[in-house]
Amino acid sequence: MKMPADALSATFAALADPTRRAMLARLAEGEATVNELAEPFDMSLPSISKHLKVLEQAGLIEQSRQAQWRPRRLQAAPLREVAGWLERYRSFWEGSFDRMADYVGELHITEKQHGRRKK
Repeated sequence: MKMPADALSATFAALADPTRRAMLARLAEGEATVNELAEPFDMSLPSISKHLKVLEQAGLIEQSRQAQWRPRRLQAAPLREVAGWLERYRSFWEGSFDRMADYVGELHITEKQHGRRKK
């Protein structure tokens, strides 16, 4: 799998997979070894390692070393970048929701004026 050239694209590509999102959710609770991360999934360790490699390349996790263990830990910086990118669109989607709420309210008023009842 070829990784995207920019960091934001790499983060979105890594987040696109539900297995990787589940791994990140687990790591949000604290460090975990490969075996601990693999436990809830019905897949081989090489497949788990491929998912971890994608997360590492996107900068979402890092590997530490504690004696013979090599636990992974979550890195927040790429997620902060995603949140910042999404924030630029907040006013758009909030405005869309506000317009939709206004429209639904107008429909209810029209129904009441014409004596229609909900079924």
